Amino acid sequence: MILTRELLAEMLMRYINREIDLTSLVIWAEDMLRETDFEERSFELIREILANIGLADVREFGLTWDDCYDYLHKLGYDVKIELRKVV
Repeated sequence: MILTRELLAEMLMRYINREIDLTSLVIWAEDMLRETDFEERSFELIREILANIGLADVREFGLTWDDCYDYLHKLGYDVKIELRKVV
């Protein structure tokens, strides 16, 4: 498996949308760092973002909304928030 920018962005969005929790995202990032190849054209960027996510379960590092926004922007995505009323 080759980890692409798109797949990494998808996992960040799953976290933001609360489809997965922080622990699951951290474990996924650590697994990807150990077990997969990265898209060649984005190797450094993907490795840097995964390494930061892998530390997110340590209180001193964490993972903020701003971090996610910045990572997604670096991956080539603009983030737009939509507010929906709960019925």
